[in-house]
Amino acid sequence: MKFSLYNTLGIILLTCVICASAPEPAIVPGPDDWTLNVTFEQPQQISVRTAGEKTSNRFWYIIITLTNQTGRDVNFYPKCELMTDTYQIIPAGKSIPNAVFEEIKKRHESRYPFLELLERVESKILEGEDNTKDIVIIWPDFDADAKQIKIFTAGLSNETAVINHPTVKDENGKPLKVFLRKTLELSYSIGGDPALRSDAQLTYKDKRWIMR
Repeated sequence: MKFSLYNTLGIILLTCVICASAPEPAIVPGPDDWTLNVTFEQPQQISVRTAGEKTSNRFWYIIITLTNQTGRDVNFYPKCELMTDTYQIIPAGKSIPNAVFEEIKKRHESRYPFLELLERVESKILEGEDNTKDIVIIWPDFDADAKQIKIFTAGLSNETAVINHPTVKDENGKPLKVFLRKTLELSYSIGGDPALRSDAQLTYKDKRWIMR
């Protein structure tokens, strides 16, 4: 258990070091760079009792809307993670039963009748407002003691950068190259008593684009 904690802490610290030394996204995109238009809802929680479970399990999700106004169809290979200030990094979609998506879809069917699950979205976003996609991203419940979370979503842009790894060398003794993608970072603070998880409230703090 100690090894797991130290290993996770090491990943987070290394991520912070890489992000601190990483370049910023371009103010003026290159001629071949594109970024999708993104809007998003406030993250919410939902409790679902799935097949074979005696009690309900809690999940968190966010709905994002993507519109491609780049003038061309673009490839879509997303990666989304939730990171807490208590050293948890949780990939989206990990061990999420389909019943959870179905319950979320029912909850929002009046506003988002064509809601899609992130992991099932086609690998190409077609150009134009008529092809706008409403997508839900889901995580299992995270540490109740967390006071801050960040949501990182990559794949919304094709802008990339390469930097030297701060510690790891390749077989020739040169710094290993680290490939970064333009990533949307959403930050939230968490209020409420950790013992009353159903009352936990997220407060939006910030949105920014980073290279990660």
